[in-house]
Amino acid sequence: MYNRFSAMSVLDNTQGYGKYDTSGMINHLRQFPDQFRRAWEKANSFELPATYTGIDKVIICGMGGSAIGGDMGRRLALKESSIPVWVNRNYELPPFVDKNTLLIASSYSGNTEETIAAFNEALKTPAKKLVLTTGGKLKDTAEQNNIPAYIIDYPSPPRAAFPHSFVPLVVIFQKLGILGDKSGDLQESIDILDKLGADFAETKPLISNHPKQLAAKIYGQIAVIYSGGILSEVARRWKTQLNENSKNLALYDLFPELNHNAATGYDYPLSAKASIFVCLLRSPLLHPRTRLRYEATAKLLDELNINYEILDASGESIMAQMMSLVLLGDYLSYYLAILNKVDPTPVAPIDSVKKYLARFPDYNSPGKT
Repeated sequence: MYNRFSAMSVLDNTQGYGKYDTSGMINHLRQFPDQFRRAWEKANSFELPATYTGIDKVIICGMGGSAIGGDMGRRLALKESSIPVWVNRNYELPPFVDKNTLLIASSYSGNTEETIAAFNEALKTPAKKLVLTTGGKLKDTAEQNNIPAYIIDYPSPPRAAFPHSFVPLVVIFQKLGILGDKSGDLQESIDILDKLGADFAETKPLISNHPKQLAAKIYGQIAVIYSGGILSEVARRWKTQLNENSKNLALYDLFPELNHNAATGYDYPLSAKASIFVCLLRSPLLHPRTRLRYEATAKLLDELNINYEILDASGESIMAQMMSLVLLGDYLSYYLAILNKVDPTPVAPIDSVKKYLARFPDYNSPGKT
């Protein structure tokens, strides 16, 4: 186990990072604010067909790092739009896809099999279609069917290209009237990301570096992320980043639902209390009763001697608050990877599953065994 001083010696020795971070994940974290600027400029120059107006619902098909941008965009739409937005993480489409549906297939690689399967199904419908990708089969299929494609030009693992799967959706939603003008919110987000990027940088010592401190607390523990409302999708992002970057077991749950079940599950197994660290992601924009639940839950955790920390969002707008905690979680997952002595970039178990599935290219019929 790391104590504060041993964690400091590891995390403040930035020259030692290269031993584990052989692919340079830290560079993507450094570029996070600039990715937002670039994605905003590129997305604003992307033209939608005039026929794409008049939609009454949006379905975003994606998986993993390519879907999380859709989650965040959906959350923004939930706060101000009468047009429902769904994120579809599946091979199949819901039955309500029709001519008034905008279907967006988001796959960084362009080869995500669930997204391709759903997109191919969408080709048989009158839905309006759009693609977000770097290339692959998805780009080829879009070109063959004269479907608009937003081409991502940032090379990275999909999860590290988050701004390029999120910002274009915000711009597209803005152009379609699903969202209002978000230029001010985006500028606020960039300003906050610039500041936090400096505060979280690897050159900033642990004694004044919040994500480094948090990584030292979580090391050797199961991370449990609690949040709700506008930060629900941020909790998912934390969970998946800790899984993929840190190779660390992490779970997430959401207020107020978690107070109706998860709060009763701390007693057993007996070893669990000493094996988890709870992160409560909080915003002043949450419902007042939900914020009260944070206080009640913290009191419960205190009584049970379960370690936790409340982490407050920065900024005024919903977007800025979401992004401030996204960046904190991303840096946390990186520093925890260094403490875990693992390379944050490779995801061998995911690749293993893909290789296994590739052995069964014709396994398409429901109920096949």
